[in-house]
Amino acid sequence: CVCVCVCVCALCHRVVFLCCLRSPMGACAASSAVENSEMVVFQCPVLPPASVSPTDDVYKTKPDVDGAFTFIGGEKTAWTGETSEVTSPIIDSSTRKRTVIGKVAQLQEADAVRAVEAAAKAWDQGQGEWPQSSLATRIKAIKNFVELLKPTRESIVNALMWEICKNSADAAAEFDRTTKFIDAVIETLQESDEKEAFGKWTTVSGVRGRVRRGPVGVNMMLAPFNYPLNEMYAMMIPALLMGNIIVLKLPAVGGLAHILTVDALQKALPAGVVNFVTGAGRKTMGPIMKTGLVDLLGFIGGAKATDALIVQHPKPHRLKVFSQLEGKNIAIVLLDADLDVAAAQILLGSLNYNGQRCTACKLVMPHVDVADALVEKLVAKVNALKKGLPWESGVAITPLPEPTKPQYLEGLIADAIEKGAKLVNAEAGGGSLAGALFSPAVLYPVTPLMRAFSEEQFGPLVPIAPFKDIAEVNLAVRNSWNGQQAAIFTQDPVAAAPLVDMLSTVVGRINLNSQCSRGPDVFPFSGRRSSAMGTMSVTEAIKAFSVETIVAFPDNDSNRALAEGVAKKARFFADVC
Repeated sequence: CVCVCVCVCALCHRVVFLCCLRSPMGACAASSAVENSEMVVFQCPVLPPASVSPTDDVYKTKPDVDGAFTFIGGEKTAWTGETSEVTSPIIDSSTRKRTVIGKVAQLQEADAVRAVEAAAKAWDQGQGEWPQSSLATRIKAIKNFVELLKPTRESIVNALMWEICKNSADAAAEFDRTTKFIDAVIETLQESDEKEAFGKWTTVSGVRGRVRRGPVGVNMMLAPFNYPLNEMYAMMIPALLMGNIIVLKLPAVGGLAHILTVDALQKALPAGVVNFVTGAGRKTMGPIMKTGLVDLLGFIGGAKATDALIVQHPKPHRLKVFSQLEGKNIAIVLLDADLDVAAAQILLGSLNYNGQRCTACKLVMPHVDVADALVEKLVAKVNALKKGLPWESGVAITPLPEPTKPQYLEGLIADAIEKGAKLVNAEAGGGSLAGALFSPAVLYPVTPLMRAFSEEQFGPLVPIAPFKDIAEVNLAVRNSWNGQQAAIFTQDPVAAAPLVDMLSTVVGRINLNSQCSRGPDVFPFSGRRSSAMGTMSVTEAIKAFSVETIVAFPDNDSNRALAEGVAKKARFFADVC
């Protein structure tokens, strides 16, 4: 167990944040050390781990997903090699360990290479069954896949709650939003001939042509843990509809949702169109890239991992990359801002799903004259958030699925406090741990010298850095690696306009009096710097995973007759609906 102690120095009254191991009997192992120092130990909130008991009714809903198989080349084959337990951050009170909710195969290098070779076979240099199918045929297959997937909705939602501790409403919304996204992509494709430039035969300067989009080739895609279904399908479904072949690396955390889709994929799609790779990414991803068989890398995760994969491709010049990476989105609160609106939106932006979103507001910069008032309003809202297990009514803060995340957040807090910040909601339990359940922590005042100012916390930690002059905000933006989003809170267009101009060449989305977010899905979700390569939306994802292909000819009567005849016979030009 872990005990979080909040201490105050008897000399300077500075808050000190300490984590220490606690014995099973509850005695704080650090107590004697603290007592012998010059610090007075407050009674800190020592909470039991967020846990379930085998006698609880909800324990009976615990997933038991058997992922001890491979799904390669259309075959679902029992796996006899090494497997790993999939565990929930929710503690099983009978074992005092993370609750076991399934197992997955730990593929090795040879198995991973076999998966990409199966994909290359299905691609067959663009001559395979799937890439050569008409768009209408592929749409029909994807619609069938969605129908086959719908009966597994409750199992997938349950897996999301247990494995990544997404609350019940958000877990259900992830599945439903994904199916709506698929419907929107299909609708867009069905209208593409009418709406796309050169979707119909067009003559320009004596040359007549018509454009449709075709596949890139073999796509290797890596899914994130926080939105394992939605964000992966936002890449994978447009890619499949365009005729691409997929090698899907399941995340080490959050992969059970994908395991539950295998039967639907196997029934709906030709063999080898989607291939799964499970196990350690370091053992499997590098060998796949080194084969040179991957034409497109779709990666949602960290910039360093993306770079490491790209350089292993033997011909990186021909590797197309689509990535959605980290964000350190800034919320700027100007002097005239409506602080009630700002506090409410920053709360949502910082702590929805525990702040485990690339779009989260991860640095708050209020004008110094309103900073104290904003902090007071925000802390009151943070402290009111309900903490608990995902299925509990109204719960907002749940256990963190990444085992090392609490220790990382502790380090950020300790660093900030050492350099002069305060854990301003300490007395309400901010920063305390209950197993993997981390109570949201608000740090203030944060400065650029503190790690929390520049590092992406990706968790329930809200750093607030006041500024006196807008030049401080400009400098923070200039020095940041972030290129995803920003939020501006103000009622003054004269004050907002220069910030919009400055941010318009740095980030992909500027939010006015609103949290940072991705939706609606028809809006472009883009980024610069180390935050993204490519744009995700209903229409842009189609473009990202395809290549414009034009059939053109000198415009005369005989060539027109030829082209019209080809359009009637070629699958490439077959009617979409």
